[in-house]
Amino acid sequence: MSEECNHNCENCKIDCESKKVDFRAKLNEHSSVKKVIAVMSGKGGVGKSLVTSMLAADTMREGFRTAVLDADITGPSIPKAFGVHEKAYATEYGIMPLKSRTGIELMSINFLLEEETAPVVWRGPIIAGTVKQFWTDVVWEDIDYMFIDMPPGTGDVPLTVMQSLPIDGIVVVTTPQDLVSLIVEKAVNMANMLNVPIIGIVENMSYYKCPNCGEKHEIFGRSHVEELAKKFGIPNVARLPIDQKLAEACDAGRIEFYEGDWLKDILKDV
Repeated sequence: MSEECNHNCENCKIDCESKKVDFRAKLNEHSSVKKVIAVMSGKGGVGKSLVTSMLAADTMREGFRTAVLDADITGPSIPKAFGVHEKAYATEYGIMPLKSRTGIELMSINFLLEEETAPVVWRGPIIAGTVKQFWTDVVWEDIDYMFIDMPPGTGDVPLTVMQSLPIDGIVVVTTPQDLVSLIVEKAVNMANMLNVPIIGIVENMSYYKCPNCGEKHEIFGRSHVEELAKKFGIPNVARLPIDQKLAEACDAGRIEFYEGDWLKDILKDV
């Protein structure tokens, strides 16, 4: 492998061993998925799963068939956000995803564990293999948009997803703090290295809007999202406010019934 390798084998003219390895996973023959959007963050606790859930719900309301693949194996939040706690089952065609109240197809490790609170104490390769199986073994029925809730950081699972699945775009989630902005750059650089386009950036907890006077207060410091988008050439930007009703909807498992237009432009280039 060349020292200048950018891992984009399709456009590379150098003949090396890496070209002989095909990392792409084959979709279940009974599945159909048109667009795949990965939602990632440089660190945990910034609201990545919240944004994933909201994007899926917003897209469903627009009339598209949507799905969420929960790739955060050791810290799954998707079942809680949608209030789905049943167990998945298998047929002769594969593992059947569960559905939310509005029909969003979901697959999470929690649907396969005997106890939801049981810790997943697995090493990286096993976790990455499980995520690939969610793509190859689950029967996704005629999905227009699939959203992948990635684990935080740039480790095994994000690498596996970007190399193995046909990602159409990445949405990066961040918060206003300067430290988080530095970590975002790692996620952006990883996506660029693997030639996966970043279609949008979402700044969560961006501000608090006073219900009495309507004034916006930047509780966690000045917003940097426009600067980050300009620096990395990210076309679409969204700012999510601190909203008690949004937090309550997520905690109650009713995220798909919360309506807000903050993310309406994030997917416009997909």
